[in-house]
Amino acid sequence: MSPKPPASSSPILDDDAHTYDYVIEMLMDVFNHSAETAYKMACEVDAAGRVIVNTTHKDRAELKRDQIHSYGADWRMKISQGSMSATIEPAE
Repeated sequence: MSPKPPASSSPILDDDAHTYDYVIEMLMDVFNHSAETAYKMACEVDAAGRVIVNTTHKDRAELKRDQIHSYGADWRMKISQGSMSATIEPAE
């Protein structure tokens, strides 16, 4: 049996260019989170500046980060010029 690859986390970072509705919709679309979970994560990213939205193997974490980056701007806000920021880090 081969060892499991190390886990990676995918945090998103807060900004002032995306609404709660955008964050919730994006988390539901990209991660299939429930509306309740997505809302809690939106609150946390707003309050803490970041929230881990997924922990998985590195290849999937990279895919999910890329999906966040390609999700597009928040049409509700004129200042929104693109997607939210997301990174990958080793899971704790």
